[in-house]
Amino acid sequence: MRLKHLFSPVCLGTLEVRNRLVMPPMSVNFGVDEQGFVTERHIAYLAARARGGTGLIFVGGGAVHPDGLDLPRMPPVWDDRFIPALGRLAEEIRRHGARIGLQLLHGGRQAYHDRRVAPSPLPALAVVKGVPRELQREEIRDLVRCHAEAARRAKDAGFDCVEIHAAHGYLISEFLAPNANRRTDEYGGSFENRIRFLLEILHAIKACCGGGFPVGVRFNGEDYVPGGWSLPEALRLAPRLEEAGADWLHVSAGVYGSMPVTIPSMYEPFGLFVHLAEAVKKTVRIPVIAVGRIKDPLLAERILAEGRADLVAMGRAHLVDSELAHKALTDRIDEIRPCIGCCRGCIQSVLALEEATCVVNPELGREFILEKAPQRATVSKAVLVVGAGPAGLTCARVLARRGHRVIVVDRRDRPGGTLIEASRPPGRGELWDMIASLVSELERLGVEIRLRTSVDEALLREISPDEVVLATGANPRIPEIPGLFDSGLELATVLDILRGEAVPGPRVAVLGSDQAAMVTADFLATEGREVAVLGGGRFAPELAPNDRTSLRRRLKAAGVRLYRNAVIRGFPPEGILFEYEGGAGLLEGFRDLVLSQGFRPERELTGRLNRLGLSYHLLGDAKEPRTLLEITAEADELGRAL
Repeated sequence: MRLKHLFSPVCLGTLEVRNRLVMPPMSVNFGVDEQGFVTERHIAYLAARARGGTGLIFVGGGAVHPDGLDLPRMPPVWDDRFIPALGRLAEEIRRHGARIGLQLLHGGRQAYHDRRVAPSPLPALAVVKGVPRELQREEIRDLVRCHAEAARRAKDAGFDCVEIHAAHGYLISEFLAPNANRRTDEYGGSFENRIRFLLEILHAIKACCGGGFPVGVRFNGEDYVPGGWSLPEALRLAPRLEEAGADWLHVSAGVYGSMPVTIPSMYEPFGLFVHLAEAVKKTVRIPVIAVGRIKDPLLAERILAEGRADLVAMGRAHLVDSELAHKALTDRIDEIRPCIGCCRGCIQSVLALEEATCVVNPELGREFILEKAPQRATVSKAVLVVGAGPAGLTCARVLARRGHRVIVVDRRDRPGGTLIEASRPPGRGELWDMIASLVSELERLGVEIRLRTSVDEALLREISPDEVVLATGANPRIPEIPGLFDSGLELATVLDILRGEAVPGPRVAVLGSDQAAMVTADFLATEGREVAVLGGGRFAPELAPNDRTSLRRRLKAAGVRLYRNAVIRGFPPEGILFEYEGGAGLLEGFRDLVLSQGFRPERELTGRLNRLGLSYHLLGDAKEPRTLLEITAEADELGRAL
């Protein structure tokens, strides 16, 4: 077997798991109703991953107390009334051969409400604002009981195990970290005091549920913030947890505001936290789970084969492809739909208190609807998709899977649309994985992709389409600035730069602050140029916060100057005169200006189609330039509607 380590069984205490692939707890903010009961939507979402062959699946995260509710739509476990619905979830997951665990979570000072509590009245470092209330001793003891009772409810509901969430800056993690815990009683100060709350919870769960009920602990190997929890302390804690009865350790990293962030974007290396799990594993005999930007089963296999961990957690990879495990087991790794590390649907949406979704997998969260819908179209149609960008290819995929005869055409010599250019800047290469995956699947589905092909009357007569989808993308907008074209500056659009059609000199100004502007500025700076960005109100607002944070860090390291709310006022011989929020400036010696003022839809073909009396559907940027998340969702919907 190619992945013999990944697909070998493993025991976590008394629990035998069919393989070493873990779907870690992830808050998706859907599938829980107004009363807090898990719904069929959540059950179908996780059941799809169990049916797909994953060994151990965690529900994330189960709130042990009303004040610990991190997000509005996470499953509560603070009352017995939630047991029946949780029981239906556990039964369905187990029916497919997977093991099901419940994460026990208290959000602490990072919870999204105004009743936040913490070991000390110190605000979270990022994301959540406001000072939490300091817990009293009796409240701490009550929360120990709450964790134990929540574990008992999980056991009564038929869950195979529970995992204590002591990572990522939530309540237990706050007790562990010196910079979050300033207490002077028995729960603060020394290492022994700071780990007391966690150890009391673990002891209480074992006492309440019995020593044979498997309990694991997820904790940070590093907080990656000044004064935070660190690896030397993690290595001291691990043997203590084993001694206290923990059946496995799940080693993660980061808190709100850390760098790298807890859920790293495409800018960060694969497996960036594995070294922490590897270090912890050397201190204990119980199994250790590694996590952190592991999206490839081959990497997971290597981690296990090298003895760096005993199980591997692949989070976002499971959101993208519910059949991840089965495809890997049956040697169809090239068919796995790839996570591109954009964090847009899975992280930004959830932090905005919206439902999780996915750029690559618009089906996420809709499993309960789609599994009841007809998989094939009633009538097979001939569909012409014009444009082989992400919108056109996504739509073509759904159309072909539903039984339509699909032909995709594009004027360019390769598929991908503007993702060809978008994947060129440093750290953005995984965007291309999406295109490669779509093209590969369309080949398997028998979809013809014709490149270097224009749509004319001859082509339309040949194909005689029943439906036409125009996914022709968009072109850069050119701003109206007095004197711009008489300025003597070398002008180029972001696409000109990323295509290599324009090669600017040593000093370059970028006009705009959208995602395209910022990644192009990074591209130019990486090649050794001095770069200044004359931006608007926000920089790269389309990017998820963790993606944007990594990009901003790169720009700062490269010395790129960012000017907010900048307006060009003139083009004197010395350079570019401008005003910005807080002052005015002159970019002396800057003779190149890159334009990034948004895009306008490309609809050249609509006139021809109208003249021929052919109806069509505008899709993606051809309809209205938007984010990749929005256009792939729209493409998926159109593919199901035709």
